[in-house]
Amino acid sequence: MVMRLNSSEHARVAGAIATAEAATSGEIFCVLAGRVSSYRDISLAWAAAAALILPLLMIPLGFEPAWFPGLGDGWEAGHLSALDLNLGRALGVYAVVQAAVFVTVYTLLRIPLLTRLATPRGVRRDRTRQAAMHQFLAHGLHVTEHRTGVLIFAAMADRQVEVIADQGIHSRVDQAVWADAVQALTEGLRDRRAAEGFERAIALVGGVLAEHFPPRPRNPNEVPDRLVEI
Repeated sequence: MVMRLNSSEHARVAGAIATAEAATSGEIFCVLAGRVSSYRDISLAWAAAAALILPLLMIPLGFEPAWFPGLGDGWEAGHLSALDLNLGRALGVYAVVQAAVFVTVYTLLRIPLLTRLATPRGVRRDRTRQAAMHQFLAHGLHVTEHRTGVLIFAAMADRQVEVIADQGIHSRVDQAVWADAVQALTEGLRDRRAAEGFERAIALVGGVLAEHFPPRPRNPNEVPDRLVEI
């Protein structure tokens, strides 16, 4: 099940953002997504591969149409030779088996757990990063005055977390420093304590921002202090 936060948990995350931003000129925004992709193309690819490969395993075993009673019984002899008739029956049965394998595998891989297991981690990571970048741009984190916006993004069904920092931060902070924030949020989501995970991640990100980007004399709040669920 996809985790949803209640109003008090949203308030906790918003408070954590406000506290962190009080010590920095940076801006922090959080997004919790249920799923970033249906991965339908991955299911189709596995189903197509299974339909092509699995029926081939019947050939070394001496595949005969008689293995599937009723599937090849609709052929009329006409002027066909016995060889042509047997070949036609075999091809017809083989095609039906391929179709059955395709439908079965595709249907199974639409089960969320199996979809996730069948999708390579690299694919899930790339699509999560794309979704996170879309949210980064959609919420205007790329147009802050000093380019100091940071997005903390989590995809529940995909089990992926991304931290995206704008150009002003990226050029001055080693990207490895975000690993602790990613780990903190990942652990919170794994333990089904999403609000706590976000609070810890925000505190860690806020500490990095405070170190490199202290508050300015004019320090407007350019991005709302909130968590968005999509």
